[in-house]
Amino acid sequence: MLRPGCTRNLRLRRSQLTALRCRKFSSLSDTESVNEEPTIASYNAQEEDRYNMEQVDFMRRRRQTDAKRRQGGETFMDQRIVHVRGGAGGDGCASFHREKWVPKGPPSGGDGGEGSYIYLLPTQHLTTLSSVPRIIKGASGGPGGGTWRNGKDAPPTIVRVPLGTVVKQLSHDDPRRAKDAFERFQESLEGLDEEERVDRIRKRRWVHYPGFEDDNLQREAFQEADKMLKMEERALANRRQRRGLIHLDLDRAVDTPETEKDPDAPLGRPRAKTWGYLIAEGGAGGMGNPHFLSKTNRSPKIATRGQDGEWISLELELKILADVAMVGMPNAGKSTLVRALTGGRVKSEIAGFAFTTLNPIMGVVRVGPDGWISGEEGAIYDETALEGNRLRDGMGVHGYVDGEEADDEAVAARDDSSGEENTQSRLPHDSTIGESFRFTITDNPGLIEHAAENKGLGHMFLRSIERSHALVYVVDLASPDPCEELRILREELDKYREGMSGKARMVIANKADLLGQGGEQEAEEAKRKFVRLEEYAKTEMGTDARGRTLDVVPVSAKYSMNMRKVVGLMVGYVEEARRQVALQEGEENTSTLNDYSY
Repeated sequence: MLRPGCTRNLRLRRSQLTALRCRKFSSLSDTESVNEEPTIASYNAQEEDRYNMEQVDFMRRRRQTDAKRRQGGETFMDQRIVHVRGGAGGDGCASFHREKWVPKGPPSGGDGGEGSYIYLLPTQHLTTLSSVPRIIKGASGGPGGGTWRNGKDAPPTIVRVPLGTVVKQLSHDDPRRAKDAFERFQESLEGLDEEERVDRIRKRRWVHYPGFEDDNLQREAFQEADKMLKMEERALANRRQRRGLIHLDLDRAVDTPETEKDPDAPLGRPRAKTWGYLIAEGGAGGMGNPHFLSKTNRSPKIATRGQDGEWISLELELKILADVAMVGMPNAGKSTLVRALTGGRVKSEIAGFAFTTLNPIMGVVRVGPDGWISGEEGAIYDETALEGNRLRDGMGVHGYVDGEEADDEAVAARDDSSGEENTQSRLPHDSTIGESFRFTITDNPGLIEHAAENKGLGHMFLRSIERSHALVYVVDLASPDPCEELRILREELDKYREGMSGKARMVIANKADLLGQGGEQEAEEAKRKFVRLEEYAKTEMGTDARGRTLDVVPVSAKYSMNMRKVVGLMVGYVEEARRQVALQEGEENTSTLNDYSY
């Protein structure tokens, strides 16, 4: 999907390509017909064509690089500055009632409708801030009409954000903050004389009955009303300023109005308005001319305009809420491990080079009463390109295969290639039969040394694991020194936030299938390497609050070996973390009730 503004550039590049090809063919035909020697002009034209073709190739490579940052058509984004504009209120109406036998009726102008209020609604289905627009603008209220018809209130604007988003309002002195409506209006008054300034301000506040503007300006009732309206504007600005800056931590989902509709609810009662968290108010609607009716002014010919909504700038920062987060060096096999734990449902990129994963990806691990049901022992998860080639080859031989049949063919091909017989029927990936427990797991970009200083993917990666209940180190057991990798991972976590490594609960020694293939001597060396890793984890990696050391488990994510043990340990970590969170929430609720007790 192209970004806004790229369509025109793409059309220009296509037209340039067409023009270059036509010029090339025409130059060839002219040369063949005339049989002239190439001149300096033709040589310069060829050089220009070659340069233009290189520029087009460069732009194509650049688009491919940008596409690398996209997954499933959605660009990952964990930090964003958004400018919020509450909807403006509708203008009031200055009119008089007219009907048969009533040539001069009373004032009947309706009030304007309220502008749209802006709400943030955290939802579990989003994992990126890319769907949040940079400018959030609420709808304006409807204008008032004659015959006492009030304008329609604008519906609320609900912006969905991922669960775990931290919202901070930018202060007035922050250079990233956009100017509000009042500041922009004050800038438009610069350079005007006093009379023009007053005239511009009054036009922004008042609506006059046609043909009576000059007469209204001379009336004492209008001047008093103008002073009152000015005082109301100041009171509104002071109230918004006293409210303070917004700081929200959206770590819990909010029930939407659709989920609270009860078909058996009694009629005539208002429903609860759970639209999320209010961040910007809409402007109040303007007042119609009946509001200015008095004993001395029986035919008011003025009405007020709708007020501007609240304009603020927010900084959104996403900290993914996952139960277990993978932490490892580049090319340690984290993506393959997540795919194996989720039964292949997470379509993360797998390749034999570093930094294959550039964006955090979340998956769900499902557990049944008898253990792990998300995948199967012995399933092979190879590089993404190789798996794609196998699937295309299978579709070319057997014809078009869709849905679960394609998965069955792929599994059968893996079983045949590994020399094993598939004697048991396999549950489909989306099966939840017998599911008793589930938890979320994240595949994060590789962590390099000095990542705490924002090197590599740096802070973007560390923010994505900051809120996880448990951390799991993933090291490459086939590397020369897995203990050194473990040391770097722990130090970078503590540099970013002190004590963050205390969340680590397990060390997964991946790629164990690559060791011991050269005979007994190499197998013994692999065992000694694993023993050294266990000793290092016990002596150098420290303990948690209960004095427990890290669990060290050798696995082969490619061949789904020892996955049941890994899942069993993770289930214990997640259950313990959830009990602690529930206990903390219970204590907070108890303290809140005590504060309001008498």
